[in-house]
Amino acid sequence: MSPLRPGDRLDHYRIDSLVAQGGMASVFRSTDIRTGHSVAIKIPKPEMECDVLFFDRFHREAEIGSKLDHPSVVRIMASDDRSRVYMVMEWVEGRPLREILDEQKKLSPERAVCIALRICDALSYIHGHGVVHRDLKPDNIMVDAHNRIKLIDFGIAGDTGARRLTFGKFTKAMGTPDYVSPEQVKGKRGDARTDIYALGVIVYEMLTGVVPFRASNPFVAMNQRLLTDPAPAREIDSTISPQTQEVIFRALEREPEHRYPTVREFAYDLEHLDQVGVTDRTERRNAKHLRTPQGKLTWHYVALALIPIAVFALLLLIAHRQ
Repeated sequence: MSPLRPGDRLDHYRIDSLVAQGGMASVFRSTDIRTGHSVAIKIPKPEMECDVLFFDRFHREAEIGSKLDHPSVVRIMASDDRSRVYMVMEWVEGRPLREILDEQKKLSPERAVCIALRICDALSYIHGHGVVHRDLKPDNIMVDAHNRIKLIDFGIAGDTGARRLTFGKFTKAMGTPDYVSPEQVKGKRGDARTDIYALGVIVYEMLTGVVPFRASNPFVAMNQRLLTDPAPAREIDSTISPQTQEVIFRALEREPEHRYPTVREFAYDLEHLDQVGVTDRTERRNAKHLRTPQGKLTWHYVALALIPIAVFALLLLIAHRQ
């Protein structure tokens, strides 16, 4: 199948320009010739259409997105008769939050809280409809000139009323390492509190310019969140208020039951920082079980690094026997 170019027609849509090209799909800005409205069309690469796991993910994104209707959630048009596999979404003005953070490093507290509250509103809506995003990150949050947001990419979202999806690739099943929750690292499915954890990481990054857990190896970074607390945000930027730091800590609790139970409570504290009580966490940060000896940490990291090697060896063995 020949690649699409500007000016080509795809069913009821005119292709205007290529706006994103990833390893698995391309996104085109297009025009619905029936209405004249701009839309985004996401088309899988030809080789990916034969990938059962990607195909399932692609259809899950379309299925979940088409039943959500909220100003801060990208709208996906219901499928009609189409000549090939593709997804039609509303055209979203703005830039990914990732691009903004890469450019500005960090945001003012006022802007960060404004964006966070709008993300909370979107998450509250999807959680209320039984959907957990599970891959919340700055790349999947579009921000316009007025700080209005749109959640995008529900490719690994979970519908609590549907069967569980599993994927062969470690990172796809769990989300992006910098924003993945401790329970996802442990291989658990995660629930609404998984999105709360990811939003806590995003708020931390918007205010400090860095993510809470940083390492050259993604396995190390993921393992850190199982063993340690993040450095207090105020250690990176002393202008961050103790109350704001406390809200972040509550969102980043390692155990889901210790986090905010709902995103509405997270949002309430962000809006009413003057009412947030600050907990003395000095003892916890100095506790022996949080200061794992370097030798023990090293063995943890070595064990994690051996996982892909073991999987690769197992696949070779199976192939040889066949």
